[in-house]
Amino acid sequence: MEQTGVQIYYFEDDGVMPNNRHLPVILYLGAMKEDTAQTERRFNRNNWRNSWTNGVFDFHHYHSNAHEVLGVTRGSAALQLGGVQGTEVSVQAGDVVVLPAGTAHKKLSASADFQVVGAYPDGMNYNLRKEAPEDRLKSLDEIPHVPLPEMDPVYGPIGPLMKYWRK
Repeated sequence: MEQTGVQIYYFEDDGVMPNNRHLPVILYLGAMKEDTAQTERRFNRNNWRNSWTNGVFDFHHYHSNAHEVLGVTRGSAALQLGGVQGTEVSVQAGDVVVLPAGTAHKKLSASADFQVVGAYPDGMNYNLRKEAPEDRLKSLDEIPHVPLPEMDPVYGPIGPLMKYWRK
Protein backbone atom coordinates (compact mmCIF):
# COMPACT_ATOMS: atom_id res chain seq x y z
CA MET A 1 0.00 0.00 0.00
CA GLU A 2 1.50 3.32 -1.06
CA GLN A 3 1.74 6.02 1.58
CA THR A 4 0.54 9.50 0.67
CA GLY A 5 1.52 13.00 1.77
CA VAL A 6 1.77 13.53 5.49
CA GLN A 7 1.60 16.78 7.44
CA ILE A 8 2.69 17.04 11.07
CA TYR A 9 1.46 19.59 13.63
CA TYR A 10 2.64 20.09 17.21
CA PHE A 11 0.53 22.04 19.71
CA GLU A 12 1.48 23.34 23.14
CA ASP A 13 -0.84 23.80 26.10
CA ASP A 14 -2.44 27.20 25.51
CA GLY A 15 -3.75 27.65 29.05
CA VAL A 16 -7.28 26.63 27.99
CA MET A 17 -6.76 23.49 25.91
CA PRO A 18 -4.03 21.12 27.11
CA ASN A 19 -3.16 19.76 23.65
CA ASN A 20 -0.28 17.28 23.56
CA ARG A 21 3.21 18.70 23.23
CA HIS A 22 4.82 15.26 23.02
CA LEU A 23 2.78 13.72 20.19
CA PRO A 24 1.98 15.50 16.92
CA VAL A 25 -1.28 15.57 15.03
CA ILE A 26 -0.75 13.63 11.80
CA LEU A 27 -2.72 14.56 8.69
CA TYR A 28 -2.62 11.96 5.91
CA LEU A 29 -3.57 13.58 2.62
CA GLY A 30 -5.58 11.37 0.26
CA ALA A 31 -4.76 8.22 2.20
CA MET A 32 -8.17 6.54 2.01
CA LYS A 33 -10.16 6.11 -1.17
CA GLU A 34 -12.60 3.69 0.47
CA ASP A 35 -16.25 4.34 1.26
CA THR A 36 -17.50 4.74 4.81
CA ALA A 37 -17.89 1.01 5.55
CA GLN A 38 -14.47 0.16 4.11
CA THR A 39 -12.82 2.98 6.06
CA GLU A 40 -14.34 1.71 9.28
CA ARG A 41 -13.23 -1.86 8.50
CA ARG A 42 -9.66 -0.72 7.83
CA PHE A 43 -9.48 1.21 11.10
CA ASN A 44 -10.94 -1.79 12.94
CA ARG A 45 -8.47 -4.19 11.28
CA ASN A 46 -5.65 -1.98 12.55
CA ASN A 47 -7.12 -2.13 16.08
CA TRP A 48 -8.71 1.33 16.02
CA ARG A 49 -12.22 0.38 17.11
CA ASN A 50 -15.23 1.75 19.03
CA SER A 51 -15.93 3.46 15.71
CA TRP A 52 -18.73 5.78 14.69
CA THR A 53 -19.84 7.77 11.62
CA ASN A 54 -20.92 11.40 11.81
CA GLY A 55 -19.25 14.84 11.63
CA VAL A 56 -17.03 16.95 13.87
CA PHE A 57 -18.43 19.20 16.61
CA ASP A 58 -18.49 22.91 15.86
CA PHE A 59 -16.96 23.83 19.24
CA HIS A 60 -13.45 23.33 20.61
CA HIS A 61 -13.21 19.98 22.34
CA TYR A 62 -10.75 17.16 23.03
CA HIS A 63 -10.50 13.72 24.53
CA SER A 64 -8.15 13.40 27.50
CA ASN A 65 -8.35 9.63 27.88
CA ALA A 66 -7.97 8.41 24.27
CA HIS A 67 -6.29 9.20 20.96
CA GLU A 68 -8.68 9.58 18.01
CA VAL A 69 -8.60 9.03 14.26
CA LEU A 70 -10.96 10.84 11.88
CA GLY A 71 -11.24 9.50 8.34
CA VAL A 72 -13.06 11.85 5.96
CA THR A 73 -15.32 9.70 3.80
CA ARG A 74 -17.42 12.39 2.12
CA GLY A 75 -17.28 16.10 1.46
CA SER A 76 -14.79 18.61 2.83
CA ALA A 77 -14.32 20.83 5.87
CA ALA A 78 -12.15 23.42 7.53
CA LEU A 79 -11.03 22.24 10.96
CA GLN A 80 -9.21 24.18 13.64
CA LEU A 81 -6.66 22.10 15.51
CA GLY A 82 -4.98 23.08 18.76
CA GLY A 83 -7.58 25.51 20.13
CA VAL A 84 -8.27 29.18 19.48
CA GLN A 85 -4.63 29.95 18.71
CA GLY A 86 -4.21 26.72 16.73
CA THR A 87 -4.00 25.96 13.02
CA GLU A 88 -6.75 25.79 10.43
CA VAL A 89 -6.53 22.80 8.10
CA SER A 90 -8.65 21.86 5.11
CA VAL A 91 -9.67 18.23 4.78
CA GLN A 92 -11.55 16.40 2.06
CA ALA A 93 -12.73 12.90 1.29
CA GLY A 94 -9.76 10.55 1.52
CA ASP A 95 -7.90 12.52 4.21
CA VAL A 96 -7.25 11.10 7.67
CA VAL A 97 -6.43 13.05 10.85
CA VAL A 98 -4.87 11.34 13.88
CA LEU A 99 -5.33 13.36 17.06
CA PRO A 100 -3.28 12.59 20.16
CA ALA A 101 -5.12 12.69 23.48
CA GLY A 102 -5.65 16.26 24.65
CA THR A 103 -5.56 17.88 21.23
CA ALA A 104 -8.35 20.40 20.68
CA HIS A 105 -10.30 20.23 17.43
CA LYS A 106 -13.34 22.01 16.01
CA LYS A 107 -15.22 22.17 12.72
CA LEU A 108 -15.16 25.73 11.35
CA SER A 109 -17.15 25.01 8.19
CA ALA A 110 -18.08 22.04 6.04
CA SER A 111 -19.81 20.97 2.86
CA ALA A 112 -23.36 19.69 3.32
CA ASP A 113 -22.22 16.10 2.72
CA PHE A 114 -19.21 16.17 5.11
CA GLN A 115 -18.82 12.88 6.95
CA VAL A 116 -16.09 11.21 8.99
CA VAL A 117 -15.47 7.83 10.55
CA GLY A 118 -13.95 8.14 14.02
CA ALA A 119 -12.23 5.42 16.04
CA TYR A 120 -9.93 4.88 19.03
CA PRO A 121 -6.92 2.61 19.62
CA ASP A 122 -7.82 -0.74 21.11
CA GLY A 123 -11.48 0.36 21.13
CA MET A 124 -10.93 2.67 24.11
CA ASN A 125 -13.86 4.59 25.49
CA TYR A 126 -13.45 8.33 25.15
CA ASN A 127 -14.57 11.34 27.10
CA LEU A 128 -15.57 14.78 25.83
CA ARG A 129 -13.76 17.78 27.30
CA LYS A 130 -14.52 21.40 26.47
CA GLU A 131 -13.19 24.84 27.34
CA ALA A 132 -13.65 24.50 31.09
CA PRO A 133 -10.94 25.01 33.74
CA GLU A 134 -12.06 21.94 35.69
CA ASP A 135 -11.83 19.78 32.53
CA ARG A 136 -8.32 21.06 31.81
CA LEU A 137 -7.08 20.32 35.34
CA LYS A 138 -8.39 16.73 35.26
CA SER A 139 -6.99 16.28 31.78
CA LEU A 140 -3.44 17.29 32.63
CA ASP A 141 -3.26 14.21 34.86
CA GLU A 142 -4.99 11.87 32.37
CA ILE A 143 -3.22 12.67 29.09
CA PRO A 144 0.27 11.34 29.98
CA HIS A 145 -1.23 7.96 30.92
CA VAL A 146 -2.98 7.29 27.61
CA PRO A 147 -1.17 4.31 26.05
CA LEU A 148 0.35 4.57 22.59
CA PRO A 149 -1.50 2.65 19.88
CA GLU A 150 0.01 -0.59 18.64
CA MET A 151 -0.69 0.23 14.98
CA ASP A 152 -1.18 3.09 12.59
CA PRO A 153 -4.93 3.33 11.82
CA VAL A 154 -4.35 3.44 8.05
CA TYR A 155 -1.12 1.51 7.41
CA GLY A 156 -0.94 -0.89 10.36
CA PRO A 157 2.51 -1.66 11.77
CA ILE A 158 4.49 0.37 9.20
CA GLY A 159 2.72 3.73 9.02
CA PRO A 160 3.84 7.27 9.82
CA LEU A 161 2.23 7.09 13.25
CA MET A 162 4.75 4.44 14.22
CA LYS A 163 7.56 6.81 13.25
CA TYR A 164 6.30 10.06 14.77
CA TRP A 165 4.80 8.63 17.96
CA ARG A 166 7.63 6.23 18.84
CA LYS A 167 10.61 8.62 19.05
